[in-house]
Amino acid sequence: MDTTLSRTISLKVNGSAVQATVDVRHTLADFLRHQLELTGTHLGCEHGVCGACTVLVDGRSARGCLMLAVQAHGREVTTVEGLAGADGRLHPLQQAFKDHHGLQCGFCTPGMLTTLSELLADNPDPSEAQVRVAISGNLCRCTGYQSIVDATLAAAKSMRASGAAR
Repeated sequence: MDTTLSRTISLKVNGSAVQATVDVRHTLADFLRHQLELTGTHLGCEHGVCGACTVLVDGRSARGCLMLAVQAHGREVTTVEGLAGADGRLHPLQQAFKDHHGLQCGFCTPGMLTTLSELLADNPDPSEAQVRVAISGNLCRCTGYQSIVDATLAAAKSMRASGAAR
């Protein structure tokens, strides 16, 4: 790596402090997948259209393929791997996807889960229409979206009942 084209960044990824030297041209998605080996963040179109690379940056959804790793310096990034509890227990949204068949091939699932976790953090009682708007930027070629919507609404209900705010 040419040191004139690299920078050292410090950030939190899934709650853990990370310091790394990155090529200034590397995307956040490539950094997560190749340097940190967090392969849950998928790369689909690499143009920000499909949503497969969606991660949370300071709690807001961001396309990992469009953001440079150096732009994450000083920020907190959550990938799909960071949604589950430290004890390995699935996030209620992940559990609902499992229970309500919200995934098939699974390629879109990480981006859907991070996008929807942002929605549920902002709106713990979304309508079906609000869920559909939230996922409108994420492409799924398998489910027809209804099972994803059903899973999200079930997760929201479960989270409200348990008082979960994560």
